[in-house]
Amino acid sequence: MLWKLLLRSQSCRLCSFKKMQSPPKYRPFLACFTYTTDRQSSKENTRTVEKLYKFPVDIRKIRRLKGWVLLEDKTYVEEIASILQELGADETAVASILERCPEAIVCSPTAVNTQRKLWQLVCKNEEELIKLIEQFPESFFTIKDQENQKLNVQFFQELELKNVVISRLLTTASNVFHNPVEKNKQMVRILQESYLDVGGSEANMKVWLLKLLSQNPFILLNSPAAIKETLEFLQEQGFTSFEILQLLSKLKGFLFQLCPRSIQNSISFSKNVFKCTDHDLKQLVLKCPALLYYSVPVLEDRMQGLLREGISIAQIRETPMVLELTPQIVQYRIRKLNSLGYRIKDGHLANLNGSKKEFEANFGKIQAKKVRPLFNPVAPLNVEE
Repeated sequence: MLWKLLLRSQSCRLCSFKKMQSPPKYRPFLACFTYTTDRQSSKENTRTVEKLYKFPVDIRKIRRLKGWVLLEDKTYVEEIASILQELGADETAVASILERCPEAIVCSPTAVNTQRKLWQLVCKNEEELIKLIEQFPESFFTIKDQENQKLNVQFFQELELKNVVISRLLTTASNVFHNPVEKNKQMVRILQESYLDVGGSEANMKVWLLKLLSQNPFILLNSPAAIKETLEFLQEQGFTSFEILQLLSKLKGFLFQLCPRSIQNSISFSKNVFKCTDHDLKQLVLKCPALLYYSVPVLEDRMQGLLREGISIAQIRETPMVLELTPQIVQYRIRKLNSLGYRIKDGHLANLNGSKKEFEANFGKIQAKKVRPLFNPVAPLNVEE
């Protein structure tokens, strides 16, 4: 009986303690989040939301991505959708574009039509244009400096850059087109002069420049002073004009994106690792410009990856281009070669080197040698009956 009385007493105390507890001062995080969302929804432009639902657009995605567009008083949902449909986009494509680039609905139809005409300067037809917009909606709907963009497109066409290249630059390097056209013209003149100053010919300069702009258009965002500084630094390091020309031919404009300090650090690292003279190091750099281009941490990581695979410093020095490969690519290729019984650490690194296409071609040749039959399988066998 006593233990029952004690248990009842403890239960009563517990109940009274719960009653004394004050309610929580703060609401749970989820409740606050719901309240914020509801409050935002109440401020949204209902006409905009209703028009978006018609296509149908997932409003939740827009709220997460750029909810501010739903709060705007003036939007152009139907007008922008109509322009996209005129170009050949169906409802699904329109919805996808607006979900990924909600700010499109606050662009004026007049400005969008101007942008459309601008991009059509480098697109074969409307089908090609709408494909670009579907892939890169933000680039298309970043509407500013349209007259300047047009002048830059015309300038690149005058340089004889192909329209397919210009369209790619519009989508992936749009900042270049927002540069004042005079600034881009000045940078092109500096690049041309630099190429000629180190011994390049007029005939080769055009090909070099077009490749440079197609592969690395961001060079135009550099300053003339930075280009001059890089060339002077390489000359101070003992590179001749002809050797600098070789580097320019291999690295294109990437060379001008390097600052003297990073080049110096990479040179010092390579010299210390390979234990070589200044002359020998220059030869290595000319063989593999990546020794200049990659930072010390990247070079160190790639060097360690090769050493872990049993490859020696001497082998790397003989074929430095292998440093252009990431450790993951090196591991994959070594495993493939090992599957054929080819021990890379005992041989030359040439079979490990090269682009994906070159490696696969070499691998195929090695594989063919391994499985080549010793007899002609088509020839009839002399079997006594």
